[in-house]
This record gives sequence, C-alpha cells and structure tokens, in this order.
Amino acid sequence: MVQPDRQDQQLAPERETASSRSARRKALAGARAWYEGSLAQTFVAELMALDFADQIMLFGAGLLVSLLPFIILLSAFASQRVDDDISLRLGLDRRASGIVNHLFAAAPATLNAATATSLIFVTAGMLAVASSLRQIYEKVFRQDRRGIRELYRLPVWVAVLCLVVVLESWAGRPARDAPGGAWLVELVTIAVMTPFFWWTMHFLLAGRVRWRELLPSAVFTGVFFGGLGIFSRFYFSGTIISDSKTYGTIGAVLGILTWLVAIGAVIIIGAVAGVVWAGRPRNGSPT
Repeated sequence: MVQPDRQDQQLAPERETASSRSARRKALAGARAWYEGSLAQTFVAELMALDFADQIMLFGAGLLVSLLPFIILLSAFASQRVDDDISLRLGLDRRASGIVNHLFAAAPATLNAATATSLIFVTAGMLAVASSLRQIYEKVFRQDRRGIRELYRLPVWVAVLCLVVVLESWAGRPARDAPGGAWLVELVTIAVMTPFFWWTMHFLLAGRVRWRELLPSAVFTGVFFGGLGIFSRFYFSGTIISDSKTYGTIGAVLGILTWLVAIGAVIIIGAVAGVVWAGRPRNGSPT
C-alpha cells in the first residue's frame, strides 16, 4: 500500500488554512459590498450623526427625573396607583410586580407647599423632555430650530401625552385580561402610539414636514414600541428580581431606568428608520 509522503501530510493543513482564509476574505468582501451603499449603512450613518448613544442616555435620564415623577404625582392626586400601569408596560410577572409595588405609596397626595413645588419642577422637567424630543426630530428631518414663538407647543404636547397614557392604560387593562392578552396589549400599544407619534412629529415640527412624509417614521415607532413590550416580558421581570437581590429596592429603579432608556432608543430608531425607508436622507449632515 502506498503511504502518503510526509511532506504532503505536512502541507495538507497549510492548504486547508489558506483555503479557509481565502473563503473568509471572499465572505468579508461580499458583506462589505452588500453593506456599502445599502439602507443599513445609511441607517447606521444617520444614527451616528445624531450621537445616538448620548441622545438615548440623556433622553432616558430626562424621562426618569420628569415623566415618572409627573405620572406618580398625577396618579396620587387622582387616588390611583401607578405601579400597576408600570408593571403592565414592563410586562412584569407577579413577583417582579410586587417589588415595583413597594416603590410607590398608596396614600393620596395632599396639596401643600412641598407637593406644589414638586409638581412645578416635574412639569418643568416634562417641558424639557418635550423640547429635547423636538430637537431630535428637527435633526432627523433636517429642519432649522424654531425660536421662542413655538414654545407654546411644549405644554400642549405634555397635556396630550398625559391623555395618551391614560388612554393606553384604559384600553390595555381589559386587553391584558382577555384570552391572548399578552399579544393584545402590544396591538393596543401599536394602535395608540402610531397615531400619537405621527401627530407628535407634525405638531412639534410646526407642520414643516408633510403628514405623508412622517407616516413611515410613525409606523416604525409604533411597531418598535410593540416590540419593546414583547422584549420587556422576557427581560425585565428577571432583571428587576435579580437587581433587587443585589441592590435592594433601588434595583427596581435601575430596571425602570433601563426601560426608559429603551424608550428613548425606540423613539430615535423609529424616526430614523422611517426616514431611511422613505429615502428622505439627502447629502449633508443634520443641522
């Protein structure tokens, strides 16, 4: 029987290695050729131009220090608990919901100097969040910043946001208790958030961008909100339980902060995705 030459045996692994390297180079070249000039490259470039990571952290922090206290104060004056609404939106199980329950007091608030001062500060914070959101949309849709004459739009947006939160909560509770409620809740979220953000973009931009051009971004934002709800069901319960064991009650706050940062990411990614999908990006960088 003829035995293979020892030199051939030594060269065989080298040939295989060279062949695998060549295959990897071809795969990388093909991926690079697909990526360059694609919607994915345009999408990533738009996010980088917006300083995506910094924007979502700032926006999430703004929501934590303004939106959450704002909703808590309004719920306290209405003698209703807000923790169940938060648990609904985070898709928490019974154990994680119990941890969140301990963060909020059940007693109704009384109007005094302290609560009035708190309400003023969180309202100012909400106006800052609205202004931040308007600036994000101005960058995404390449619009110049508006002056002080348009400031009245900020409190109007905050008021409409409160109504939308109440509407989503009112519609989401029976949907959660219905058969297949886990999916119905997300459909309700999409149905509520899509027209709300469609109106939000048009209103905060003072009608400078046509409704038809804003529709793709609104649809993407609403769908991503529904996707965030599905993701939350698989992520936040375990995270809040784990963080509460490690950090105590404050661990639940960390979970809520992560959720608020995710909301900022959904808003920005939804707007950019709609712009890229519609082919709106032009030469030049956002203002």
